[in-house]
Amino acid sequence: MLPRAALDVDSAVAQVRPVVEAVAHQGLPAVLDATRRFDGVEATGVRVPAEAIAAAEAGLDDAVRDALRESIRRARLVHADQRRTDVTTRVVPGGTVTERFVPVGRVGLYVPGGLAVYPSSVVMNVVPAQEAGVPSLAVASPPQKEFGGLPHPTILAACALLGVDEVYAVGGAQAIAVFAYGLAEAGLSGSEGAAGPVEPVDVVTGPGNIWVTAAKRLLRGVIGIDSEAGTTEIAVLADDTADPVHVAADLISQAEHDPAAASVLVTASTALADAVDAEVVRQVAVTKHVERVQAALSGPQSGIVLVDDLEQGLRVVDAYAAEHLEIQTADARAVAARVRNAGAIFVGAWSPVSLGDYCAGSNHVLPTGGCARHSSGLSVQTFLRGIHVVEYTEEALREVADHVTTLADAEDLPAHGAAVRARFGSRPEVATAGGPSQAGSPK
Repeated sequence: MLPRAALDVDSAVAQVRPVVEAVAHQGLPAVLDATRRFDGVEATGVRVPAEAIAAAEAGLDDAVRDALRESIRRARLVHADQRRTDVTTRVVPGGTVTERFVPVGRVGLYVPGGLAVYPSSVVMNVVPAQEAGVPSLAVASPPQKEFGGLPHPTILAACALLGVDEVYAVGGAQAIAVFAYGLAEAGLSGSEGAAGPVEPVDVVTGPGNIWVTAAKRLLRGVIGIDSEAGTTEIAVLADDTADPVHVAADLISQAEHDPAAASVLVTASTALADAVDAEVVRQVAVTKHVERVQAALSGPQSGIVLVDDLEQGLRVVDAYAAEHLEIQTADARAVAARVRNAGAIFVGAWSPVSLGDYCAGSNHVLPTGGCARHSSGLSVQTFLRGIHVVEYTEEALREVADHVTTLADAEDLPAHGAAVRARFGSRPEVATAGGPSQAGSPK
């Protein structure tokens, strides 16, 4: 009964499969064909020239530069504290297991285009990858006709501020396919010339529309992915202590992203619900993207859910598993501590989602569509793999050998036990059609 977008990712997978397969088999020509069809851009290559990135940074508005630098600084503070250290456990004398955290070798970071410009998503993708120690990273963002087939200059400027020089003007499912399969030749975007190959990546992260989400689902296994981070959503759990002006403004802020964005209020207060309804009408009338906001707020994915009490409200927001969840109640911190399912939780009247989008220090690449029940937001952990390093001495192995062989026999995997016994002078017997063979046994 909860408001949900009618997104059929499985159907979208079927639609993007030909695009992905074309990129896998045909390379750059297939990418350029998709760029022409979906972005309306005629291009001869996809690699953004280094001089275009430098020019975008040089032409950046000073106030925007300062804001991006502050966003980067705060994101680094939070993500630096997420670094993991190796942990060694002494299981028995002479026997240790170490969990070693190793960054993936190469990542592809997707930054959406379309209805808005998202330099903040450059920050949110790049900073945790850098803090994890990833040695090679590339950014892809859709080409824009009005900027000569390059990504938006503010996105390029954000890349420059972060020291990223490998940027591709490619969007949608074809961008995810390029990351997954690489290209033998990239070509330069916006100019003639060669740019060398695009190497495949190990992990792709970043939000996007349903086509990006579908491509990530289709290619999961070829690449690792962060989560299915699709069109944005906000849920607000509020009681009669909440200010309807704040609640309405926050619902509208996420509706501004996309006509398919979801804005949901959960409350036991009919008075608050009525006041928010009235305030939404007033604020929408004066917002810039009024048609987009109205489409999002009037769609099946948005609405007000009336509950009996706060306890039921908590059950509802846990079932909804919002990308962004605001708690605007009395004792908001205690209420927030009881939430199990959310991409990120914003506590109290002074922690709006907009803060998290830019300058809280948290990450705004978060799971959507209920995926917060099983997935986390982007973090340093996304780019790390835990590798168990096992080291036992002869005596430590001898001490547990009988248990290993017993369990191997219980699973009918006798060669497993033989691999242990062989270390203590017992040669494995080789079975033949006539029975056990003595070939290779000690004389």
